[in-house]
Formats: sequence, C-alpha cells, structure tokens
Amino acid sequence: MEGQTASTLTVGVPRETAPGERRVAMTPDTVKRLTASGVVVKVESGAGLASGHSDDAYVAAGATVVPDTDQVYDAQVVIKVQKPNQDEAARLRRGSTLIALLQPMSNIDLMRDLAERDITTFSMDAIPRTTRAQSMDVLSSQATVAGYKAVLMAADTLPRFFPMLTTAAGSIVPAKVLVVGAGVAGLQAIATARRLGAVVEAYDTRPVVKEQVESLGAKFVDIPVDTSDAQTAGGYAKEVSTETLRKQQEVLADRAARSDVVITTAAVPGRPAPRLISRETVERMRPGSVIVDLAAETGGNVELTRAGENVEHNGVTIMGQLNLPSTMPVHASQMYAKNIQNLLDLLIKGGAFAPDYEDEIVKGTVITRNGEIVHEMTRQRLAESSAPAAPNTEGGQSPISAPNREPSGTSTPVLTQDGATQSAEAAGIRNSQS
Repeated sequence: MEGQTASTLTVGVPRETAPGERRVAMTPDTVKRLTASGVVVKVESGAGLASGHSDDAYVAAGATVVPDTDQVYDAQVVIKVQKPNQDEAARLRRGSTLIALLQPMSNIDLMRDLAERDITTFSMDAIPRTTRAQSMDVLSSQATVAGYKAVLMAADTLPRFFPMLTTAAGSIVPAKVLVVGAGVAGLQAIATARRLGAVVEAYDTRPVVKEQVESLGAKFVDIPVDTSDAQTAGGYAKEVSTETLRKQQEVLADRAARSDVVITTAAVPGRPAPRLISRETVERMRPGSVIVDLAAETGGNVELTRAGENVEHNGVTIMGQLNLPSTMPVHASQMYAKNIQNLLDLLIKGGAFAPDYEDEIVKGTVITRNGEIVHEMTRQRLAESSAPAAPNTEGGQSPISAPNREPSGTSTPVLTQDGATQSAEAAGIRNSQS
C-alpha cells in the first residue's frame, strides 16, 4: 500500500474492544489534521464515546463515521490503542498497515501471523527512546496518567490523611510514601504525593536521577549497586544481576516497612516484572498500609500482587489494577492521539503513506514488513521462543529493570514502569520546601 495517493489513502479508527479499555486512538482534533491533507478517515460509530468524543464531533472534523466494523478494518492504515484480538487481526486486509500498542516481544504468535499476511505493523511501545522521538513516546505519556492515578487510588484507600494537619483535636503527622522507580510514572507519583502533602522518598537504580527526585521535594534512597549495563542501545530496560537485585530488595524492605504507601513501577519490556517486595516485607508493614503495583500486568513487583485485583494481607492492601490510563480516558486519549499524530507526520507526506524506513524512528518502530518480522528485539525473542530453555543458574530470581533516557537525549538507565524518564519540571511540580 506504500505510495498511496491522497485520494485513495484511508485511515480506520475502530472502537476498542479489550475489556475495560475506554481510550480511543484518534481524537477529533487529530482527525481534523489528517482530513485537511486529503486523507479519508473512517471512525467506527461510538469509538470515542467513553473518552468524551461524540460521533458528531468526528463528523465535524471531517471523518466518516461508519457503523460496520469491517469498513474500518478495510482501511489501508488502521490505528488502535490495544493490540488486535484474533477476530480483529483477521479483519485486517492483506498488505495494510496497523499502528497500535502491540507489545511485540510478548505477542510473538500475533507478530508472526501479521507478518505472514503481509501486514506492516508499527508498535507505539517500540518508539526509540531519543530526544527527537519524545513527542511520539506513548509509554511516557500514558505513564504520566498511571503515576498520577496510582497516588489517588492509594490516598483513597489509605485510612489516614496524606498531609500534616494541625487541628484543635491535635496534630496529624503526614503519610510516608515510598516510590520505587523515578521514570515518568515514578516522577509523576512523587509529584502527586507531594501535592497531597505526603513525605516522600524514592529509589532508582541510578543516582543520576537524584536531583530530579529532590527537586520534587522527595528524599532519594541511595543503594550502591552496579547498573553499568542496564539498558539496550535503544534505551529500553535490560535485566540486572541477581546480586544487584538482592541488595535492592534488602534496602527496600526496610524502607517499605516504615511507609504507609508504596508505589512500585519497575518493568522490563517483554519480560516478567522484577520481584522487589516479598511476602515477608508486606508482613512487616503496618496494618492499613497500601501498595500500588503498576507492574501487575507482567507479574507484579510484589510477591502477593494479583493482576486486576486488590488483595489484603495482614491488613495491608496490595492493588494490582490494570490499565490505569484507561481510567482517565479523556486526557489519556488526548495524549495518545497526539503521539499518534506526531508519528503520522513521519509516515504520511502530502496525504500519501510514504514512510522513510531509513529514518531512525520509523526503523525502530516498525515490527513487521514485507512478510517478515524486522524489529531486532522481537526477532531475538522469536529466536529465544524457538530455542530449548536454558537452565536457570541464578536461583530463579527476576532481575530488576533499569532504563532509559534523559530529556537531554543522553542514555541514562533508571528503574521505571514504562522505561522512560522525564524531568522534574515535566512532572508538574517544583520543590518549594526544604
């Protein structure tokens, strides 16, 4: 389909069908920009309702709203939030292009199937972690939502105030919050907890983020470990040694035991989440304490986490809610759609689909093309899945993540839920207190 003219290029925006998914891939504002260039945009009826966008708003933006799902999937370019299920994948026309959060390293069979059907795919969670690509970085934008909402959930569940209060009935000491990981989600969690008046401390595998943590009014927990090889060349998380993990667990156990709220954000793309908080650590925490595990979808950073559930153990609540961005669909969709728009600026020129596959962002984001899986990390995972399992000589522990990039564009490994960092200013708060 490459080289399509403006009069024939059609973009389809289907309604999301994944359970609990309320976001939409394109908002009327982003649709308007496409239609102005001559691209035909078909939006499935009701696609934007859960995120506050009516069918009429899409029509006003120049889109064609269609009631038939097949008409949307018949487009040359289909844009989604979540990866397609089996039925949706089967609806894609041969030779078309799909853009979504595909999680390719965790969905090898889907990638193989799409490649065999000559479908070109771009995964929004594979955007290279560079300064130039920041405006397309969906992991960062959605982690902003997750970090913010995690604190609100914790504050709503915690049976005590977050801020210090001085009242006629006595003084209330502030809640103590521990944030594990100072990536985008972690920094936003720090900023939000500080806005609510909590005393916050945060840990990250690299001390280089100490300044950002402290600028938000939090205390940085320093654990001297070696993370010199903690990220890929593209800026994504890699696993670290078992010894490093052990040291981290020991210190975090002591800190968690003294905290009212713990928010964990550590994940490695395509791998099980590193186990940071053990059952024993949870049992050391005070009754009424709350843990929000943002890595629940990939197994959790907490031993007792159950994906999609809230678990109470010895009076401590462990929250494993999935897909937090979807709980705030208006702004999450707005940010996702803006990321999509910026990527489309690279893929669509003058109304024609004409990606430059030598461009570092395009090259890093494309997963399947010309009947093959072309994304290097996904190809490696495909090879691993086809090879005999190697014996585990590390005691069966999952190492902790430690990536990613600094806003300046320098590669800086940090522990994070989404594999990205942002400046403290971007988290929306500066420290005005000692």
